[in-house]
Amino acid sequence: MTIDRLVSPASRATEVLGGELTESSLKRYLNGISGVDAVGLEARAADLGSRSIKTTSKAWALDRIISLIDLTTLEGADTPGKVRSLVAKGLNPDAADPTSPRVAAICVYGDMVPAAVEALGASHGLDKGPGGINVAAVATAFPSGRASLAVKLADTADAVAAGADEIDMVIDRGAFLSGRYGQVFDEIVAVKEACRRPDGSFAHLKVILETGELNTYDNVRRASWLSILAGGDFIKTSTGKVAPAATLPVTLLMLEVVRDWHRLTGEKIGVKPAGGIRTSKDAIKYLVAVAETAGEEWLQPHLFRFGASSLLNDVLLQRQKLASGHYSGADYVTID
Repeated sequence: MTIDRLVSPASRATEVLGGELTESSLKRYLNGISGVDAVGLEARAADLGSRSIKTTSKAWALDRIISLIDLTTLEGADTPGKVRSLVAKGLNPDAADPTSPRVAAICVYGDMVPAAVEALGASHGLDKGPGGINVAAVATAFPSGRASLAVKLADTADAVAAGADEIDMVIDRGAFLSGRYGQVFDEIVAVKEACRRPDGSFAHLKVILETGELNTYDNVRRASWLSILAGGDFIKTSTGKVAPAATLPVTLLMLEVVRDWHRLTGEKIGVKPAGGIRTSKDAIKYLVAVAETAGEEWLQPHLFRFGASSLLNDVLLQRQKLASGHYSGADYVTID
């Protein structure tokens, strides 16, 4: 079965569920998903994180990480000036080395979108080709998600109107944990519709599960499937405001879901681990997990991102060490 990318989430869910889309049919489908073998999952993650890197892969890995970063500032003290500085860093990560790739996106609160768009200028948009950078905005009462649907939709629509290319929404974890899957589904569908631009195109929707609050791997798997069924373009681990944030086992589990979804429908969904990934050593482990689980074709900005604020600095440091011959990859993992 192959589902057209342009069909509505309700039609897509109906086809996958094999019948009418109702609260009971959705719950039956999600509760019927097989449980996660936690021991096996963690063992696979540990294995992927324990491999030695090949010398020829070092430079490629470091550059690829940079190109997959959503460079992020999500603080109450953010100012247009801070956002402009962040954009400058994203456009020119290493002032001493113009060969450094640019980041994939600048991620900010919705009211900071105009500052990011203005600072990017002609470089705004991954669709500009090499060197283009998207603007991602967190929305839907991020990070808690505790607001009315009307507020969440207005939050989203405002960011899209201001020029956001991507919306990072949070699911209602309380509704999900209470088993109100239909409510969560409907909210994602509504937010997806709020991502529509006047020309009929959509800002990409990244659905944040906040896995640190979901308590079990089984819940992470169900929430991942639910988010994709409802029309999410990406599934994202965390807001970065709750511990634990991204972990390798959780990200591996989400990668397995997008792999299985692709096998079922032919559609490719992105994954974004966010929060707590601070070193090149850790980031490369995620590259390995992506390549060996979903496939190497996922190692591109429209299918995989790192949500990070400090990761870029360590990657640049390792990149400089490699260029000077002082880099040691003994503790890094392989990707080829």
